[in-house]
Amino acid sequence: MNEAATRSAEDMVAEADTGARNAGEFASRLIFGLCIAWSIFQLYIASKLPGVLAQATGISMMANIVAQARYVHLAFAIVLATLAFPMFGHRNRIPLYDWALVALGTSACLYLIVFRFEIADRPGLWTTTDVVMSAIGMTVLMIAVFRSLGLPLVIIGSMFLALAFFGGYSEWVGSITNYGGASFSKAMGHYWMQTEGVFGVALGVSTSMIFLFVLFGALLEKAGGGNWFIKVAISMLGALRGGPAKAAVLSSMMTGMISGSSIANTVTTGTFTIPLMKRIGFSPEKAGAVEVASSTNGQLTPPVMGAAAFLMVEYVNIPYIEVVKHAFLPAVISYIALLYIVHLESLKMGLQGLKKPGRHIGVLMILILMITGFLGMAVITFLVIGFRAMLEPMMPGATVYPALVLLAAAYLGLLYVAAKYPDIEVDDPNAKAVTAPRLTPTFLGGAYFALPIFVLVWNLMVRTEHLDRLSPALSAFWATVTMILVAVTHRPIKAIFRGESDLANQMLAGLKEFVAGLEGGARNMIGIGVATGAAGIIVGTISLTGAHQIIGQVIEVISGGNLIILLILVAVLSLVLGMGLPTTANYIVVSSLMAPVIVSVGAQSGLIVPLIAVHMFVFYFGILADDTPPVGLAAYAAAAISRGDPIKTGLIGFSYDIRTALLPFMFIFNTDLLLIDVGPLKAIMVFFISLIAMLVFAAVTQGYFIAKTRKWEAAVMMVVVFMLFRPDFFLDQWQDKYTHYTGPAALTALEELPVGSSARLRISAPDFDTGIVGATTVTFSPDAEGSSEERLRAAGLTVIENNGLLTLEEPFPGTPYFETLANDYDFYGDEPAQIASVAVENERMAKELFFIPALLLLLMIVAIQRPRATQPAF
Repeated sequence: MNEAATRSAEDMVAEADTGARNAGEFASRLIFGLCIAWSIFQLYIASKLPGVLAQATGISMMANIVAQARYVHLAFAIVLATLAFPMFGHRNRIPLYDWALVALGTSACLYLIVFRFEIADRPGLWTTTDVVMSAIGMTVLMIAVFRSLGLPLVIIGSMFLALAFFGGYSEWVGSITNYGGASFSKAMGHYWMQTEGVFGVALGVSTSMIFLFVLFGALLEKAGGGNWFIKVAISMLGALRGGPAKAAVLSSMMTGMISGSSIANTVTTGTFTIPLMKRIGFSPEKAGAVEVASSTNGQLTPPVMGAAAFLMVEYVNIPYIEVVKHAFLPAVISYIALLYIVHLESLKMGLQGLKKPGRHIGVLMILILMITGFLGMAVITFLVIGFRAMLEPMMPGATVYPALVLLAAAYLGLLYVAAKYPDIEVDDPNAKAVTAPRLTPTFLGGAYFALPIFVLVWNLMVRTEHLDRLSPALSAFWATVTMILVAVTHRPIKAIFRGESDLANQMLAGLKEFVAGLEGGARNMIGIGVATGAAGIIVGTISLTGAHQIIGQVIEVISGGNLIILLILVAVLSLVLGMGLPTTANYIVVSSLMAPVIVSVGAQSGLIVPLIAVHMFVFYFGILADDTPPVGLAAYAAAAISRGDPIKTGLIGFSYDIRTALLPFMFIFNTDLLLIDVGPLKAIMVFFISLIAMLVFAAVTQGYFIAKTRKWEAAVMMVVVFMLFRPDFFLDQWQDKYTHYTGPAALTALEELPVGSSARLRISAPDFDTGIVGATTVTFSPDAEGSSEERLRAAGLTVIENNGLLTLEEPFPGTPYFETLANDYDFYGDEPAQIASVAVENERMAKELFFIPALLLLLMIVAIQRPRATQPAF
């Protein structure tokens, strides 16, 4: 790699993520100042300062600005998108039309703040000025989306706008959705003047949570934390077979935890790892593909997950900690499988690792060190919890202050240790002699970077009798404050410990890193800010027109009600949309349209699909689109560094990611992978069994296990994979999972159902729109003893037995089944709604017993391939 290739990759990041305008000193300073102002504004509204200042000054605007924050947030995003992203080739100057767009976009957003009281007094009665400002805002927003994200999201948004304006003229649309059309005034007001459209949930989450996490990642990167991640990964794995590729996977996972961009992640880690991979024998395309697969998968890893984690909190209506729990296992399994794929590639090519001074660390020792590190963090966490619990009786509600003293002491102690080693510099991967650094000085030289991450994870996850878990926004705020202190102080304090005299220069360097982090965080948010605003147009159209019913009916007709075909169609739709949309926007669009359809079709098929599983399914395939040719920008960024073919790089990267494409299908049908209703011991078993299954699948895709795999061996290994992932499939062929009851026998079964256990109710009723009798499945779990009628009535279901039929009345609003049934089915039609059957789960052998024959088959393949092995496995 040469300097030109590096610049090309960085230019690609600028064009795709941060803005590529270079219009002179004034424009650069203006953009820089706006970025700093945006970051400071976001930190201000996330803190308690607005309330404190409002009380101190008596100025209510100090506190009200938090409620109006999403309008300011979008104004910053539109202005920076207009100034930082050139249009029509005007890269070296800002033309007059851009200044006009800046003024119009700012006015349209701030109009909602300045006249908020007047607007609140006339809900739905929009004035001419309201409509004009809304139209201006929508136009400027779409232009900002076009220049920062390209044409695809503009086209999709325009199609939904066309549906809102002209859908009422279509008899077909009207027959499906009962939508009679909307006037220009009503539509503009819906999209811009209230929180149903542009300023809806997605933009609200971007304002309150996503920005802070992105800012935290930018500060960590600018302060040197990103380089520390890379160097630690190289020191741990670089000397192993194919070490630089394995280090690329590990470092991309670590940077991906706090980065929301596949392209930026590719360039950040790939600038160093791709040349090293080429040096040990990887082709340019394979080196780029490893980095692409690693970097795109970084969005699978909590806590940031490409910003989708925070949107899932709102869309699925579950706590953030639950999203992290569901996402954790698939992410870890996916990354370990990618490490294994890289290892297999190295075995096939007979590659070695980097030279390393000092003692060589083997695979077993690396595993021991990693497990020891996790256990050490757990021990520290429990010690701090115990320390605060011990102090709670003496200083109730104030134990955070001694905990902060402990944090400060740990920080100073780690800096004292780090000062004994040279600073971790960015190495030149093109140097004549490249060696893997030693682990101890590398790790200890930057271990203090882990403290802000510890603060983030603590606030997000720790909850005890005396400690409440903080919200994601507040957790990110305090982690960011900690990161700011680290960025500003780590250099001068190390200089003091070393007895150096250039303290002023070190302080200045720390301040520069802090300011660069503020700028980088804002630049990284431009695309996300306008994307969440534009995605609100799609969501707003759905709420205005019922568009999801149109998409749902089309997809259902194509799939014929078959869930597998439906999932494949949704996967393809996610991949196609993701080729032109950032992951966040892709997730919003596809989940809004398809999540209800998957849940509905699953229920019609008798499969209860948890909503979080559907959202994770959509999210995974949206990520895979980042390396899918011909548009995968991450592949182009990697190819710019590797000097390889971008299409071939994307194809190879996608082949590495096939193991990721398997996971979403698996956790739709086996929710154990998402740790839904799974205890700690079972979770450990699920992890190891799923990991073995994924590694075997990866070996099949690579055509290499212990030796080159024959076709019949690959077929047997695929059977092993299926048995490990879906053991209940084979059990269902042998023993029925449910006993089905109808009529009075169904009521008897419900009456005898133990408290806390569940049954499945098959509901038959006419469709609300078409009148065609359909069926769906819901779960029912009694809370107390009683007759079947009493138990059902307690859940909001009133059943009347009539000549063996269990007629069902419409559930009342506010009861558990109201939204599931009353919105989709007609309870007053000619055909009565009824409970067609009740399914009660049978007692049968444990499905896990099928793991035994699967593992025996795998051992058979190992025994057969071992004599053909031509080199050691590690």
